[in-house]
Amino acid sequence: MHLVTLAAGSGGDSGEPTSGIAGWAARLVETMGGPGAGLAIALENLFPPLPSEVILPLTGFAAGRGAIGLASALFWTTLGSVVGAAALYGIGRAVGRERMFALWDRLPLVKVSDLERTEAWFQRHGTKAVLLGRMVPLFRSLVSVPAGVERMRLPVFLSLTALGSFVWNTVLVLAGYWLGDRWELVERYVGVLSKVVLAAALVAVVAYVVVRVRGRRRTGRHRAEEGG
Repeated sequence: MHLVTLAAGSGGDSGEPTSGIAGWAARLVETMGGPGAGLAIALENLFPPLPSEVILPLTGFAAGRGAIGLASALFWTTLGSVVGAAALYGIGRAVGRERMFALWDRLPLVKVSDLERTEAWFQRHGTKAVLLGRMVPLFRSLVSVPAGVERMRLPVFLSLTALGSFVWNTVLVLAGYWLGDRWELVERYVGVLSKVVLAAALVAVVAYVVVRVRGRRRTGRHRAEEGG
């Protein structure tokens, strides 16, 4: 029986996975095997809306059904993660520090000093940020860009990315492998975590904007009083 058919029969409450992202990933794995899973994850790194919480458990489900070896699934998905992250690292490196500062300086409600503090933080904690960031939904892809901007040594970046990706991929692939027909439960629970992370990021952005607007208003009133 084909993987797409097997996946369709295990959709549960999540609906028919023969279409959409799950169907696309299932067809890649069915057609290309391990390299197909790696390609799907590489694209997930480049386009974060593609959810690893669907692709990785589905790959584990495929391994459990014998469509792909478990070791092959872990190897190719980790390689795909590294390739996708390296592409984003290259984009950050191409943009460079000077262009990043020039772009930042044109944005409203931000200060160059904010970027300088972020840069200083990344220089101190960049290795931990890359390693742990690979295990945080949404930030898994984004963390590669500042690593490129700051020109983190490529061997260090690739090693940290490979290690962090291997841990994340192993957890989700094994979850799909062990859950079998219920692999879609991984998407449900990791999806909740992704929403929590996104909500926290949005709250942080809103708080930052509010603080900046209030600060500008206070500065404007202070200048007006001095001028009066």
